[in-house]
Amino acid sequence: MTARALRVLTWNLYHGRDRAPERRLHTWRSRLLRTTEQGTEFAQVNRSLFEEFAVLINSWEWDVALLQEAPPRWLVPLGARCGASAALSLTSRNSLAPLRTGIAKLSPDLIASNEGGSNMVLVRGPAKILEVERVTLTRRPERRRMLLTRVGLSGGAVCTVACLHLSVPETRHGADEVLFAAVRAAAFAGGDPLVLGGDFNLRPSEEPEVFEQLNHRFGLAAPTGRRSIDHLLARGLEVLDPPHALPAAARQVPGPGGLRLQLSDHAPVIASFGMR
Repeated sequence: MTARALRVLTWNLYHGRDRAPERRLHTWRSRLLRTTEQGTEFAQVNRSLFEEFAVLINSWEWDVALLQEAPPRWLVPLGARCGASAALSLTSRNSLAPLRTGIAKLSPDLIASNEGGSNMVLVRGPAKILEVERVTLTRRPERRRMLLTRVGLSGGAVCTVACLHLSVPETRHGADEVLFAAVRAAAFAGGDPLVLGGDFNLRPSEEPEVFEQLNHRFGLAAPTGRRSIDHLLARGLEVLDPPHALPAAARQVPGPGGLRLQLSDHAPVIASFGMR
């Protein structure tokens, strides 16, 4: 029987902001005065980039998209633009949401991550989200949550997709968080195939034992690369196209004055899995 392809994307959206490779463009003048900084190849802007992100995400081929550091207010419009059903789990810094949203619309780079974040899962039709569960992985130093979705695919097949964003390496919490996440994700999935993806903030080159445990205990393999922190681990699926990061040019879009904008500080990671 021929395997049906399930195309999966994961991307940390950097709270919907751009990040020019030319570091001299990251100025306080731009953050405070909303000045557009221009370099030799890139510009750095301080304005809403929803349109640029939406066009780019919609242009890629995927069936399921896992998004981290996504502005919560983007859920409905981004799902609509991509023709996708969508779910989110709020992460940290979401109190006083109307005030944070107002500042973020005015000056995204000034408020930065303090706008509040979320993990999102988008599912393009004919597939659809059947069930959602949200799991808190830790509350300190800031809340980290996993979004579990049971996805119904064409032909009646079902796959569980788990989207997470783990604590930064300095906290040394990431290893415990991802193993706890794997326990909960495996329990939610039962005997169905499982994809566990997102921003792990863990590199296989630095934490090989963590990825070995994920493989040996839960059958979740294989990481994107030894130096990568963004992963799509799968269980019960045939790997048709291994997880790999897209080149920087894939997230660059036209900017002012013939220059380019580079969206996010993370590269998108895509993979294709076979389901029977």
